[in-house]
Amino acid sequence: MDTSVQTGATVLDDPKGVLARLPLDRSAVLKLVTAVLDPPTPGSELPPQDCLQIGQLLAGHASLVAAEVGSLLALSPRTSQLRPLTETVLTEARGRLSVPPAATFASVQNRARLVRALYERYDRLMSAQLD
Repeated sequence: MDTSVQTGATVLDDPKGVLARLPLDRSAVLKLVTAVLDPPTPGSELPPQDCLQIGQLLAGHASLVAAEVGSLLALSPRTSQLRPLTETVLTEARGRLSVPPAATFASVQNRARLVRALYERYDRLMSAQLD
């Protein structure tokens, strides 16, 4: 009988967008983003391994949201006032996501800010399509 205990977690990291057709759990990820961006209190620092896992999760999520934002942008008019900032955010996302997340809290916060910016662009583009 095997009495060993296995621990660990599988973290979503999908830089090539293979999982792009899966529905995103936006509320859970945005709660994580909010928690990560709250100023840390003394003694609340995350261990490097946790930072790495959270960074990978946020990077995978950011990749999926960036793909959605890119698709919405492609459908928007060339004269849209949303286009310049959205293109800037997407360019920034490509640059940040081209580098693997580091096992630091600063890296996690960087990914969290990226997810937040991508969702802001997504919401603006969706709102413009509904108008």
